[in-house]
Amino acid sequence: MSRKKRDKKQSDSGSASWMTTFSDLMSLLLTFFIVLFSMSSISNEKFMQAAQSLSQSLLNGGDGIMEGVLVPFEETVAPDVTTQPIETIDLAELNPQLVEMYGYVMRFIQNNKLEDQVSITADAKGIYVNINNSVLFGKESASVSREGRQVLKTVAELINQLGNEIIIEGHTDNIPTAYGQYPTNWELSVSRAVSVLRYLTEEEKVRANRLSAVGYGEQRPLVANDTPENRARNRRVNIVVVYGAEESNEE
Repeated sequence: MSRKKRDKKQSDSGSASWMTTFSDLMSLLLTFFIVLFSMSSISNEKFMQAAQSLSQSLLNGGDGIMEGVLVPFEETVAPDVTTQPIETIDLAELNPQLVEMYGYVMRFIQNNKLEDQVSITADAKGIYVNINNSVLFGKESASVSREGRQVLKTVAELINQLGNEIIIEGHTDNIPTAYGQYPTNWELSVSRAVSVLRYLTEEEKVRANRLSAVGYGEQRPLVANDTPENRARNRRVNIVVVYGAEESNEE
């Protein structure tokens, strides 16, 4: 009789041991999947830090790994900039090679201490070097100022390190021109874009077959034209480093 009780006790003990092993296995599997999930979640901040670190190594690598090299083209759909300002684009949604180029351009601007004169934004079309008109021009003028020439001289160094197509975009606010030299903001924005193009080609020897100029007038604002500060932001020239364009032919 005592032997049967002893056998039953041993059986109960074996069952408990099996359950413990199973529970440990489930805990290990849960931990494993949590680790996998955490590894697949990319922090935007860490992503940009990695891009900046890579761009720094490129800049310190001598005569420029990216000199004359185009970023390979990837199929992407550019957002409608008339409804979605480029400043709202999340870099983490862009192609990693485009983000790498963004980091390269941003590091160049920082190293040359141009943060107060220009800002950098990006969308699927490319990298935008935004220069406020107050840096480049006088009121309703399309002649590049002395300060503007210094900024463009440095920006030309960046352009000459890359092989991408460059589009120069002129933008204004929504206040009509007042002095009669330019009948509308369309003419003013086009003249300013062409002035920048001519300076880059004639003074800084950027190949003309890489450049084009376009004026958008007041039609593509970054922000609403409802305050003097916002209108000042909208008066700008964008130098667009086009992503995925075919490399220009050598002269």
